[in-house]
Amino acid sequence: MLDRFRHITCFVFDVDGVLTDGTILLTEDGQQLRSMNIKDGYALQLAVKRGYEVVVISGAVGNGVPTRLQKLGVNQVYMGVTDKVALFQTWLSERSLTAEQVLFMGDDLPDLGLMQEVGLSAAPADASTEILHVADYISPKAGGQGCVRDVIEKVMRLRGDWIHQPDVSAR
Repeated sequence: MLDRFRHITCFVFDVDGVLTDGTILLTEDGQQLRSMNIKDGYALQLAVKRGYEVVVISGAVGNGVPTRLQKLGVNQVYMGVTDKVALFQTWLSERSLTAEQVLFMGDDLPDLGLMQEVGLSAAPADASTEILHVADYISPKAGGQGCVRDVIEKVMRLRGDWIHQPDVSAR
């Protein structure tokens, strides 16, 4: 399994249930509000800075998610997608990447097809039963609670791209 993480150079994430906990708050005027984990955000921006491709593909709509992700440096954000597999295949064919280099994390039935197209499929701990059955890796973290950081950090540590800690043995 670790070898499969080591080959990842691209992360693809769903939004609701992965980058968020799946809760949508509704305002009186009908706006939808979501919350995202700050540690997931840190890992996303670090992955972008270290040269990893980071892509978001979601069936959800709304302006808040793309705005937040763009502030983190994630510019490949596809919202309102009805066919995630078709979009992914088109996206992949436009780049010099193979499906084996891609980790996708999804949490529910609309993600099932895409999970079968990538080199490493991942799911948050609280994903739907069907997704948990097909995921190559199940994070111990729930959606919106650090599952994104979990997979990004795993890949980046294995590839030597995570933050390099000072040698504490010299103290």
